[in-house]
Amino acid sequence: MKIPSPRSTIEEMTMPSPWHAAHHDLVLQRLGTKLHGLSASEAELRLARHGPNALPPPRVRSPFLRFLSQFHNVLIYVLIAAGAVTAGLGHLTDSAVIFGVVLINAAIGFVQEGKAESALDSIRRMLSPQALTLRDSRRIPIDARDLVPGDIVFLTSGDKVPADLRLVQTKGLRLQEAVLTGESLPVDKGTAPVAAETPLAERSCMAYAGTLVGAGVGAGVVVATATATEIGRISIMLNRVEPLTTPLLRQMTVFGRWLTAAILALAAGTFAFGIALRGYAADEMFLAAVGLAVAAIPEGLPAVMTITLAVGVERMARRNAIIRRLPAVETLGAVSIICSDKTGTLTRNEMAVMSVAAGPSVFEVTGSGYSPEGEIRLAGSAVNAGRDPLLRALARGGFLCGDASLRHAGGEWTTDGDPMEGALIAFARKAGFDPDAEGAAWHRIDVIPFEAEHRFMATLHRDIEGTMLIHVKGAPERVLEMCDRQCTETGDAPLNHAYWHEQITNITRRGQRVLALAVLATRPDHTELQFADVASGLTLLGLFGLADPPREESIEAVARCQSAGIRVKMITGDHAGTAAAIARELGLALPDAVLTGPQIDAMSDIDLRARVFDVDVFARANPEHKLRLVQALQASGLIVAMTGDGVNDAPALKRANVGVAMGLKGTEAAKEAAEMVLADDNFASIAHAVEEGRTVYDNLKKAIAFILPTSGGEALIIVAAILFGQVLPVTPVQILWINMITAVTLGLVLSLEPAEDDVMRRPPRVAAEPILSHFLIWRVAFVSAILLAGTFGLFLWERSQGAEVATARTVAVNTLVMFEVFYVVNTRYLRASTFTWHGIFGNPQLLMAIGLVIALQIVFTYAGFMQVLFDTRPLPAEAWVRLVVVASSVYLLVELEKWITRRSAR
Repeated sequence: MKIPSPRSTIEEMTMPSPWHAAHHDLVLQRLGTKLHGLSASEAELRLARHGPNALPPPRVRSPFLRFLSQFHNVLIYVLIAAGAVTAGLGHLTDSAVIFGVVLINAAIGFVQEGKAESALDSIRRMLSPQALTLRDSRRIPIDARDLVPGDIVFLTSGDKVPADLRLVQTKGLRLQEAVLTGESLPVDKGTAPVAAETPLAERSCMAYAGTLVGAGVGAGVVVATATATEIGRISIMLNRVEPLTTPLLRQMTVFGRWLTAAILALAAGTFAFGIALRGYAADEMFLAAVGLAVAAIPEGLPAVMTITLAVGVERMARRNAIIRRLPAVETLGAVSIICSDKTGTLTRNEMAVMSVAAGPSVFEVTGSGYSPEGEIRLAGSAVNAGRDPLLRALARGGFLCGDASLRHAGGEWTTDGDPMEGALIAFARKAGFDPDAEGAAWHRIDVIPFEAEHRFMATLHRDIEGTMLIHVKGAPERVLEMCDRQCTETGDAPLNHAYWHEQITNITRRGQRVLALAVLATRPDHTELQFADVASGLTLLGLFGLADPPREESIEAVARCQSAGIRVKMITGDHAGTAAAIARELGLALPDAVLTGPQIDAMSDIDLRARVFDVDVFARANPEHKLRLVQALQASGLIVAMTGDGVNDAPALKRANVGVAMGLKGTEAAKEAAEMVLADDNFASIAHAVEEGRTVYDNLKKAIAFILPTSGGEALIIVAAILFGQVLPVTPVQILWINMITAVTLGLVLSLEPAEDDVMRRPPRVAAEPILSHFLIWRVAFVSAILLAGTFGLFLWERSQGAEVATARTVAVNTLVMFEVFYVVNTRYLRASTFTWHGIFGNPQLLMAIGLVIALQIVFTYAGFMQVLFDTRPLPAEAWVRLVVVASSVYLLVELEKWITRRSAR
């Protein structure tokens, strides 16, 4: 009998209305279960029908196939062809070097990209390994894999929810759903059904697999397992998302094909010309054609590209950006849009008290996160909370009426318990309190825990003198109903309802959550709290405004990105009002235009593409929304970076051109789906990474502008020799020496060039722009012509003076290399002048590389074993003077060309 998939079985059982919209009694009836759970035999039948509660492993390529795929690149084909030609010429050492570069490149890609295969494993590990359930009316722990629809599961504080549950019982239950929804605060849960169209983040009667129980207890009936859960849907989305190739790889693929075709056509044309018009023998012309191919193939370019990217990786790592896929380094330089998650990325995912309303005054509170560092300010000036009895009473009551605690470890402050209560403790420290000492001075006698039904928490305390106080903290509307007085600087006064409602509105408009705190003095023998004790007669102390504020460095980074022509968009699962307030603080371009998840659902892909440019804030977004937004931006040809830290971000991270995950607080699923991980969870590191990415692309262009004229000049020299009926001025093996020595030394040092001054003041480059632009084509052709004229001219001059062919070739080889020595200084700046002290001497590594090249050329010319290998001859001093003078012409001519170009542009 065919066993249906978990998805299909759930769909067969789908109710006329969604699980969250139906009363839990109807859910139990529909699932064929009761509050005392399933029998063991029924559970076995359902397990056979639905399958285990585990996400199926994806089909993955074997390590061998993944390794072979690293060679599927036209540049690697060019390298392999160069290695094969070199081996055919009998120079096995050079061939081994080329093939070694190919293998190293493949190994780097294999290690880097192989990590991506574990992205789905990370999501699967988020399912709870154990679950407490009812079987045969007995409460027993079972493997979470064995859960089936209809099981009753119990939840307690600290548990990870093992499957999607429709809640049937709750008591103070609060869930941390940030990994799924992006919501930074714990969510209160109950059992009452909600409307069918309610967004995922607001389904208060549901507990979803992979989320954490922050407080309270509850029980729920399993309605979905494995791939039918919300986290399972994300796993399927992630498996279906196709990662994009990078702009550099696309451009280099086109460039490599063009270059290969051009080399083959030139070699074939030269071969035919030599035989048909010059009467050369076929075998002689074949060797000449091979020499032409070896000359034209830039053997060192793929190696220099790989090393340039690797240097970028190392530089970014020093600035807390860890690159997982090598080509992503360059892609960062082309980013035009950054779609950032709010919680934990632009903000710290840590609540903080931002404002306090006490009596007639509204105070601002500085600092971030749970750190006690910060000030309490009134009208812009710091105040001493110790001298303000209202502030002291409010600060003391805030931390006494709570169960959280703060820890300081590794230079970071963290909270154990509710984040809002942690923020109140941090505020108390800013007000000068020592929570441990105050907690010991005010002993807790009893507590009424917070529950969603009554929306407040109450605690009873006694100090060492016997004074008894009740503190009540909760939703402001609820606490105001329980108050008839308010605390003022001159004593208690009747409650001014209109004033406090106005303050609640003002605080809410700033995107802050509001908590109210009230107090009641009670009799000395009061030992047990009842709801009737706090139903009325309380005195309001004041209001707290709490928020997960933007990181200070995020505000600076957003401004820096905008100056670089990069648009920052915020995509969050949070409320629209909160998102807009954070956007205003961050300085986003369009903070007040907000698009919500339900509005996105109502749009077609075409409408969304048109609307997405006019909005910078997207609220109440789920994984599908994030993925659609990234795709809508990419459809317009934009290069998109997506940042995030939750499981809900993983599909969009994978689809984005550059996925950026948070390293400290990010989930493993997000890290594995991303191309880059921020070691410090700091949005500002993205701006640094973009700068490094642009620098890498600049240096790649410099390397191309340096290496290609060498190959072009060599090819033109061979073509000129055949056209004029001369012997080849350089042999194929000598060409290979020039290409590898100059590329691996001088070309490689260009990858170490620092960023140019204007790198973050330019707009992003157009992704479709070819890497070999019209400007670079002109520069390559111009320099190739200079190399042809100087080298071929000196070769002919030496021959006319009676020098033997081997000596003239030695002059030609050294002339070409010295041309490269002078030209590499030109290439430090493609357009700006290098005719300055910094331009010539500003890169110590370049000067050392030039010294190394000159030393190698001396060995090449005078060492006996090199004379045997390359058929060289020693040169007299006057020959060196001539070739250095001729070679220096390239520096002067290119600087003159730059000056004319700059003058024309002005």
